[in-house]
Amino acid sequence: MTSANSTPLPAPDGLPLGGPAGLPEGWSSTVPDLADVPRLAELRGRAAEPHTGSAAVDAAALAAEVAGPKSWTRRQLVVRDPAGAVRAWVRVHDRAAGRVVVDLDVDRTIPAAERVAASCYAWAERVGRELAAQRGLTVTQLDAGTYAGDEAQRRWLADAGYAHVRSWLQMSRPVSPEEAAPGALPGPRPGVTVRPVATHETDVPVADDLQTVHRVLESAFADHFNSYRESFPEFVQRLREDPGHRWDHWWLAFVDDPENPGAPPVPAGALVGAVLPAGPDGKEGSYVEYLGATRVARGRGVATALLLAVVQDAAARGRDRVGLEVDADSPTGAHRLYERWGWSTKYVTESWHKDVAV
Repeated sequence: MTSANSTPLPAPDGLPLGGPAGLPEGWSSTVPDLADVPRLAELRGRAAEPHTGSAAVDAAALAAEVAGPKSWTRRQLVVRDPAGAVRAWVRVHDRAAGRVVVDLDVDRTIPAAERVAASCYAWAERVGRELAAQRGLTVTQLDAGTYAGDEAQRRWLADAGYAHVRSWLQMSRPVSPEEAAPGALPGPRPGVTVRPVATHETDVPVADDLQTVHRVLESAFADHFNSYRESFPEFVQRLREDPGHRWDHWWLAFVDDPENPGAPPVPAGALVGAVLPAGPDGKEGSYVEYLGATRVARGRGVATALLLAVVQDAAARGRDRVGLEVDADSPTGAHRLYERWGWSTKYVTESWHKDVAV
């Protein structure tokens, strides 16, 4: 069904796909382009500032989402008022089989904000169903988020049928130049080895190492909240979409097998990092996208060894911070490990889910 005040768009399967229904009279929806990036950055920054303390937005990442590699796995629209001004931006990300990520930014200053939000979430649900149908599924999860304390967005999500299921601590640790020196930070425990993924002479990573990272992380997170199996191609492509992605920020940890002396060490941990854009002081940071250790490695200091390797690497690169996200309700109490090594919580985000039948 296509709303009279929306622009028909091509669906993933080539069939007509209308925009959000129920928008105010004279409003419309279109696919965003690079000319919209400054306005989209303004919308995103305004929503973030009360909770993060900053309205700064990574313009390169935003542009990649609008018209770069990140756009390849997304269906998205901007909503315009009768004067053509962008008032909302809705994205639907085909993340993995059974998981569709929904993001929405709305101009909070307009009287129609609630109505626009409802229309956008309804459109996102319809697109999510279509994406799931293309994957041959009968049900899919819509995964949306907001900042803790953002009562407007929390209300919009609840009205759209979503439920708050988890909170996430967004943590950061300062990095000093002195930490780049050998011995400035504790090394791995005996029997634990940490190294970056191997590369060929062309600096292209060795495929076997990348596949090992994927296998380790799939194993490490199998019993974690909302774990979804993601194929190796999906995993690699999604991470490469980010402008901050760097192959030399992927790490592996190995442990000796105490029951088989002399046997080759076995993969036991993995960390995928990225580059954070420069902050107010002009220095970039490092970010931990993923950190996981297999069951056989837990209790042997593998996660700590990977973390400190990344801190030392960040210091050597002249970075000023290392950021990460951790489940506030993790049964492993992972946030306590991070706090022990200098991380602190800057703000909190929330996951809201809705399961829909196709």
